[in-house]
Amino acid sequence: MIFADKLIQLRKQKGWSQEELAEKMEVTRQSVSKWESAQSVPDIERILQLSDIFDVSLDYLLKNNEDINEQILSADDKPEAYKAIDLTEAKSFIEAKKSTAVPVAIGVFLCVISPICLLILGVLSEINPNQISENMACGAGLIVLSAFIATAVAFFVLSGSKTSRFEYLEKEILKTDLRTSEVIRKEKEEFRKKLTSYNTIGIVLCVLAAIPLFTGIIISEDDDLLMTICLSATIFTAAIGVAFLVRVNIVQSAFNILLQEGDYSKDKKKKQPIISAVTVVYWLAATAIYLIWSFLSNSWGLTWIIWVAAGVLYPALISIVDIFIKRK
Repeated sequence: MIFADKLIQLRKQKGWSQEELAEKMEVTRQSVSKWESAQSVPDIERILQLSDIFDVSLDYLLKNNEDINEQILSADDKPEAYKAIDLTEAKSFIEAKKSTAVPVAIGVFLCVISPICLLILGVLSEINPNQISENMACGAGLIVLSAFIATAVAFFVLSGSKTSRFEYLEKEILKTDLRTSEVIRKEKEEFRKKLTSYNTIGIVLCVLAAIPLFTGIIISEDDDLLMTICLSATIFTAAIGVAFLVRVNIVQSAFNILLQEGDYSKDKKKKQPIISAVTVVYWLAATAIYLIWSFLSNSWGLTWIIWVAAGVLYPALISIVDIFIKRK
């Protein structure tokens, strides 16, 4: 077995992509690609670095007659620690994820637009209290909001039931044969064009979503009804953009889970229990703050901003937790 073949197998055992190995080696992905295709060989310093990263001897890397089974594996990389996945199971998982992508995206869309009716009715009750009282506006708005949320939850639960038997894929370290990995990687590559186009549309819509609000400010900032309609248009546009992003990234996550790349690499799977606990506590706290502030102030048209702030702060929180775990 030559060096290039050994490098490919070692990298796949770790569940790393070429990009991830290149980042650890502080080289370009093209360099790793050339090493694995036997177009070039790394210098001695890189060989030493690879020996440390994969915990194998220099003899193993440099001699062509050593078998892959002779390498030194850490406790977490022992064969019995892997969960073997065949092509049939992998394809079933991908299809299940594809079938839930649209319902989940619709559920997210409904959650985002759920406050719109409450906002508009609230302003109408202030403009013409004789036709619609504040209590009536609040009650009707909350009914619509609850109906949207309940429908979204139904989509989430039904989607979750379709993928529940695959939950172990996100938690356990997986082992796939070369053929299965190649098929999954090929499908992921074919999906890349759709991923790029949907992500582009979603991001553009989220950016353009601010235009209706800015337009309302320019026309008449003091017109409460106009500003509320513009704000609703902003929320609606952003919701469509988010739905586009959610739809394709659910499918993309299926490929990453099976290939153990990105957020589902082996290293990140080991940290997942801590991150999951922090995530649950964080969003429960955000929900509690939202409900307490909303009921105490009765400013449902304002308090939704908590979700925006929580979404912005969440990546920062996860980064801090990740740093803490590494230091520990």
